[in-house]
Amino acid sequence: MWLFGRKGPSGFSRSSTAEEVTHGIDGSGLTAIVTGASSGIGAETSRVLALRGVHVVMGVRNMEAGREVKNKIVQEIPSAKVDAMELDLSSMTSVRKFASEYNSSKLPLNLLINNAGVMATPFKLSKDNIELQFATNHLGHFLLTHLLLDTMKRTACESGKEGRIVNVSSEAHRFAYSEGVRFDKLNDPSGYSSWRAYGQSKLANILHANELTKRFKEDGVQITANSLHPGAINTNLFRYNSWMDGMTKKVGKFVLKSVPQGAATTCYVAMHPQLKQISGEYFSDCNVAKPTSQARDASLAERLWEFSMNLIKT
Repeated sequence: MWLFGRKGPSGFSRSSTAEEVTHGIDGSGLTAIVTGASSGIGAETSRVLALRGVHVVMGVRNMEAGREVKNKIVQEIPSAKVDAMELDLSSMTSVRKFASEYNSSKLPLNLLINNAGVMATPFKLSKDNIELQFATNHLGHFLLTHLLLDTMKRTACESGKEGRIVNVSSEAHRFAYSEGVRFDKLNDPSGYSSWRAYGQSKLANILHANELTKRFKEDGVQITANSLHPGAINTNLFRYNSWMDGMTKKVGKFVLKSVPQGAATTCYVAMHPQLKQISGEYFSDCNVAKPTSQARDASLAERLWEFSMNLIKT
């Protein structure tokens, strides 16, 4: 178990919590959007950012659950600035509505934390007729980021503070097709593997951050984009797999991260001054990690970008 608490170069480890990695960091004056904030690490990320003074806007599919999380945060932290807005990442209409309302609010945007996701779902198409995991985990966040970029660029320019985009990926990106993201097979139910499709969507999260990094550097934009693996965490993500859901409920507390530990890497990448001007990296346990060669493939990242742009234009 000593390995569990072994610190990496950052000074943090697998056992570090979100509060620990943000200790002493003042987030006053920053505004963040956190998707999937009504439960799990999204809720904990929102709580800890609010604890550090960040104005948090929670993007949630279930508004009732979102309001409950918001109320709990405010009860614990009376000075917290927290709002909840409806956002269904599997629906491009919902994403466009959220982005339009946010941009119209004239709020600044320093941090965009693309956290929401579904895992290992049975084959299903989204409202836009796109495989559900790719639609929710990647395309919804791709569109959201695209629609909010002007606000982020303006905020970075006017405030003089670096903007940060954080994509929550997973080690499951290693399950993706060996020949790369199968653009031509997204909606084909024959031979569908829920885990392979999940891995493909998580690979897309990393490639998205990497391509953003390239474009930001070319344009001289003061925004960074990174991706991360939060770790194996005992959350409701296993709900689509009854066997794994049962196992995690029985033994999860002994072998999986707690939710505060699971949110640590997200909060570290979003807020820690160690990461100023660090972009295009993949993190695990609050330290730089090495993803697959696919995840580092610049041509694949560019192809995914073009493919995604075509989908959001339809």
